[in-house]
Amino acid sequence: MTTALSRRGFLLRSGALGCSLAASPLITPMTFAAAPWENRLVVILLRGGMDGLDVVQPYGAPEFDTYRGGLIESNRAGERDLDGYFALHRKLDKLRPLWDSGELSFAHAVSTPYRDKRSHFDGQDLLEAGTGEVSGYSRSADGWLNRLMQSQDVPFDLRTAFAVGREELSILSGPAEVSNWAPNTVLPISPTTERLMEVVYHDDPLFRESIKEAIELAGEISPTDLNFDESDDMMRTMVQSVNKGQKSKSHVQLAKFTAQQLKAETRIAAFSIGGWDSHNKQTNTIGKPLENLGDVLLTLKRDLGPVWDKTAIIAMTEFGRTVRINGSGGTDHGTGGAMIFAGGAIRGGKVFTQWPGLAQDQLYQERDLMPTEDVRTYAGATIQGLFGIDQRTIESVIFPGLDMSARPKVTL
Repeated sequence: MTTALSRRGFLLRSGALGCSLAASPLITPMTFAAAPWENRLVVILLRGGMDGLDVVQPYGAPEFDTYRGGLIESNRAGERDLDGYFALHRKLDKLRPLWDSGELSFAHAVSTPYRDKRSHFDGQDLLEAGTGEVSGYSRSADGWLNRLMQSQDVPFDLRTAFAVGREELSILSGPAEVSNWAPNTVLPISPTTERLMEVVYHDDPLFRESIKEAIELAGEISPTDLNFDESDDMMRTMVQSVNKGQKSKSHVQLAKFTAQQLKAETRIAAFSIGGWDSHNKQTNTIGKPLENLGDVLLTLKRDLGPVWDKTAIIAMTEFGRTVRINGSGGTDHGTGGAMIFAGGAIRGGKVFTQWPGLAQDQLYQERDLMPTEDVRTYAGATIQGLFGIDQRTIESVIFPGLDMSARPKVTL
């Protein structure tokens, strides 16, 4: 029997079949750690290379409209202005109250020491390891949050580290023991699967965009919209699973569970939010992950209650994106990017930066925002302010090779 299949159906079938083979783990990874501190730290990994120039837009730079005029919405009225030079992406408007109350800030023109190759896998590995090629240190077998716990001369119980999901986050991998918990949500496509699909299809624009469209369509199309024969139960089950996973707002459930743990023994948490690889139609691509990030931060604030005042949240990504828009209305892998900080324990209402400028001779390799500060410096300053860890330990153990002599003050 021959089954008629539309292009939308073909894309959905191809994406669902591919994802069904590679969808292990099926859940966004999260890890937790209990420690003898009163303050809390949450690290959110923004997988895919968040475009910092779109999230925190330097509209005060005269070159910005030239580079991004076809991508950004006008800020002439200043309705999304942060400080007279930078503006916030409209999809994060819900976070404006946090900025106004001093519970939200940003760091711009930052990166890890990773340069030039711009590989998601390598960039994320180095981000989570906390080491770098430039500093002379190779990738570590453990993550920097695990080394943070190892550096403390105190006894830990089984809740020292708590991993949520089937995929281990290498940022908390290492000698410190990790327990596991899997939330009761359905996420048919995990960050690991997306990373695998990225490697397989990344260099082929046609297949890369087709897979992305297939994933998006899976959340929009009902099985009754497709002309499959009744024996195709696997396809119907896959579509129903994708729809259920999207409706459950799993990122909110993860934030709720994080808050629950942080109000108890847990002091350190880490999880990831994917979807930031915006090669094509960036105005559409970046909206969903930004909304998810906003939901997560507001859920944490609401559910943490008074513990929010003792909490610092760092959202960081493996690299930024190109200054110029590509031919597909998106941006390609770059270098300098942005970090996001939130919580009652951070110094909010500020864009931290040694801004390099956007003139042609100020760009990195004439294509990227020039990084002027290491993301590890901001992370190190945060944990020093939260937990009182001495600078020498941060520079030699947690972030080996890092120089924190000019560290910014990002916590209260």
